[in-house]
Formats: sequence, structure tokens, C-alpha cells
Amino acid sequence: MSSNITFHHHKISKADREKLKNQKAVLFWLTGLSGSGKSTIANRLEEKLFNLGKHTYILDGDNIRFGLNSDLGFSEKDREENIRRIGEVAKLFVDAGIIVITAFISPFRKDRERVRKLFPNGEFVEIFVDTPLEICKKRDPKGLYQKVERGEIHNFTGIDSPYEKPENPEIYIDTTKMDIEEATNIIIRYYINRYSGVDR
Repeated sequence: MSSNITFHHHKISKADREKLKNQKAVLFWLTGLSGSGKSTIANRLEEKLFNLGKHTYILDGDNIRFGLNSDLGFSEKDREENIRRIGEVAKLFVDAGIIVITAFISPFRKDRERVRKLFPNGEFVEIFVDTPLEICKKRDPKGLYQKVERGEIHNFTGIDSPYEKPENPEIYIDTTKMDIEEATNIIIRYYINRYSGVDR
């Protein structure tokens, strides 16, 4: 980092922005295998929060790679950088008073913990969308598992690259036991129960 740059503090604080929006800004970090249902849950969650009058934004893994992270591949180093950048972007959104929802495989525990450390206690909410690999393969909404089987994709999470499950996620979603509505309701209840007393 250059010694010629200086961090500028703003007169309007995160608390001011939260007060204007009448909400507590947090980051909901959805992690799980490809095909686990992260994006589906994220979209339904945003819809429900929007209907409650909350200001939200979704950062989705594929969408980010079309722009901000279009220069990154899928090596372990590039995946680490992918998550680092997303963490920094999410931090800016939360500072703006927004409820941020991310949907990223984010396979490595150390990368998720690095993002957690960017936020004050309670503002990073890890959500483990737990779906067995065999079910993800059957769903295969993007046809990626088929490409893996044909040898067209390598270093794929859950197949020839590891996925490190969260050890103590704030929210655990078992998609074999609940549907999208139940899953999103759990997250909504978590937000209301934990932050309703601090809504601005």
C-alpha cells in the first residue's frame, strides 16, 4: 500500500445512514455448493425484506464475475482474491446502511473468516446452505456438473476441489428438510429477533 494515501472519514456515519433507512445494516453471507440453492434463497430473501420496507442489495457470484471480477479465474489464488474483493464491496454497502445478501460458494473457511473480520461483531451473518452433493448434481441448474463429468471443467468445488463447511454458522439451512419459504423465514426471523431492538 502506498504511503501517499490517507483515509478520509465522512461526516455522515453508518449510524446516520441506518437511521435514515430505519434499519440495521448487516451482511448475510450464503455459502454452499454449486446448485445448493444459494441464489434462489438470496432472491426470495431480498423480496421478503423489500416487502418489509428494507433497503437491500444482492451480490451474486456469477454476476460479479461478469464485471468486477471478470479478470479472475478459478485457481485457489483467484478464488481467494474473488472473495477478498467481495468482502470489501460488501463492507462499503453495509457502511452505506444497506442489508447485503451474498450468494457465493466461497469454499475456503479462511477466506470467509477474513471477510468476517472486516465487520463489527454481529454484522456478518454466515448462512450455510447445506445440500448434499448428489442432490446438487441432480439439480445442476447451470449444467456445470455435466461439464465436469465430461472433463470440460477442472478444479470444481465438491469434485476435485474441496469445500470446507462452516463450523459455526449463525444460520444453518438444511435444504433436504425445508423449502425456500421455510429457509427464508428462518433468516427473516433471525434478523427481526436480533436487530428489531436496534432498528433506527
